[in-house]
Amino acid sequence: MDRSLQTTSAYPLLDTIGSPADVRALDARDLAPLAAELRRFLLESVSRTGGHLSSNLGTVELTVALHHIYNTPHDRIVWDVGHQTYAHKILTGRRERMSTLRQYQGVSGFPRRCESEYDTFGTAHSSTSISAALGMAVAARAQGLKRHSIAVIGDGAMTAGMAFEALNNAGVEDADILVILNDNDMSISPPVGALNKYLTRLLSGQTYNAARRAGAKVLELAPSLKEFAKRAEEHVKGMITPGTLFEEFGFHYYGPIDGHDLDALIPTLENLRELPGPKFLHVITKKGYGYKLAEADPILYHGVGKFDHHAGIQAAKGAGKLTYTQVFGDWLCDMAALSDKLMAVTPAMREGSGMVRFAQEYPTRYFDVGIAEQHALTFAAGIACEGMKPVVAIYSTFLQRAYDQLIHDVCLQNLPVMMALDRAGLVGADGATHHGAFDLSYLLCLPNIVVMTPSDENECRQMLYTAYLHEGPSAVRYPRGSGPGVPLQSDMRALPIGKGGLRRSGNGEVALLAFGAMLTPALAVADEFDASVANMRFAKPLDTALVLELAQRHAVLVTLEENALIGGAGSEVERVVNDARLACRVVRIGLPDRFVDHGDPSQLMAEVGLDEAGVRARVRAALQPLDVG
Repeated sequence: MDRSLQTTSAYPLLDTIGSPADVRALDARDLAPLAAELRRFLLESVSRTGGHLSSNLGTVELTVALHHIYNTPHDRIVWDVGHQTYAHKILTGRRERMSTLRQYQGVSGFPRRCESEYDTFGTAHSSTSISAALGMAVAARAQGLKRHSIAVIGDGAMTAGMAFEALNNAGVEDADILVILNDNDMSISPPVGALNKYLTRLLSGQTYNAARRAGAKVLELAPSLKEFAKRAEEHVKGMITPGTLFEEFGFHYYGPIDGHDLDALIPTLENLRELPGPKFLHVITKKGYGYKLAEADPILYHGVGKFDHHAGIQAAKGAGKLTYTQVFGDWLCDMAALSDKLMAVTPAMREGSGMVRFAQEYPTRYFDVGIAEQHALTFAAGIACEGMKPVVAIYSTFLQRAYDQLIHDVCLQNLPVMMALDRAGLVGADGATHHGAFDLSYLLCLPNIVVMTPSDENECRQMLYTAYLHEGPSAVRYPRGSGPGVPLQSDMRALPIGKGGLRRSGNGEVALLAFGAMLTPALAVADEFDASVANMRFAKPLDTALVLELAQRHAVLVTLEENALIGGAGSEVERVVNDARLACRVVRIGLPDRFVDHGDPSQLMAEVGLDEAGVRARVRAALQPLDVG
């Protein structure tokens, strides 16, 4: 860069970057200053919008290095989970729109193919990157294209079985793929120093690899000598690197190296770019790097709201309303005090699922199995087989990843595995990948399971207790955030399975049948129509007696659920009415047959017609005479 062109801008280098081509045009000595500006801009931007912070601060240098070395978007970079791609978004032409991050119709917090050609694969659920990058590499080979495929995966995402399935396949395919393990679960240890940097550069260089290939050809003539050489190499490499496991998968392992040291990253990536076949680069980074407060507490600064980055995140004033997550966390501890059979399982969602206190108070009964939802369900099933009572705390959107285990290992065997499904319904800024839009649909078709939909905080507590006592599979699905503010009863009483309740008895033409949090808007509009309002409580088993009673008294039943309409609770209500051959008409209100985007939850609820105004309009329309012309 011509230093004479510098301006008084706070970001003189970043101002020159309109695309990764500009990053590639920079002199190597300008990359570190660019990374510093990028980190500063990222911190200031996220503090104004909220979003994922620690993970993004930790990948700045790696992002700069990748876009400097590889010809993106022709070369494919797949970012695992994708919540660490803010620097990537800034360098790929979206800097000016970062003020709209995670807002309605704004920039997504995750990679999206429809948002940018540089987002080569949509990610937000963990551990998909290696599979996707391998597919891209194989497709490029089939088309005769010279293209690099890179998967950037974190150490947490490497705990999922899917990542290892992909590694196993990649080694067999012998495809040109680079897997970068972004390891931020440990501090940079002594091996990541000058000697290790030298060894990694040496091992990734052309001379070493050419000698290795030539030696392999010679040793093909002497199988016993070849086996001895292989074991000797593994022994030596095992003393200086932890890469033997990945070598067994068929990858050439390099590292670990300091992921914040561009002088190490750049030459290593240059070397690896020229090497064929599957390669595995292990980089060590630090979450929150460059921002001392986030470095000290990366969990607190993982997902942040708006805050003053000079002062840091301040403790919230006042107690405020309890969130459903807090209700679950408190219930879990209360229940554990009453029952020594309770064992809690979570797939790496301790903080998100409200289990911090439980983990501290009952460490021998707390199991974080990593980002391994499939394992979590079958592990819990094994616990249940031995007479214990497992509680699996999992987000609705993540239970989707363990659907076969739910069917085959839990429901088919009718095991008492209880699932606390957090984030049911529209979750807001994380968008389509994280909305709990489908759980009622995919749960209701399963035999043996009981599915509960609490309408307020206290009902949630009582339903958790009910589910725990049930001798079979059960799920309590509750939304993100706080409820209507109903006080909790300290004592716990089991609800009768499959029984709803009438909250308002009306004489109008319509009855509103609400599942879960949709009871609040149902009650808000009921007076206008003199409508009966039922709190259905159970999506399965459905309170068919209550449904038929209301169907006989009213001309129209309107069902309300924060779930996909197709296959949802409303469909079951309609089936019951149809099977009884009643004249009552059923109108279903729920989520439309499309993926709902990210944004403020209130905006999203209004967009899909699930807010009070939307429900009122739908009820009015339902009461209009049918046009049979």
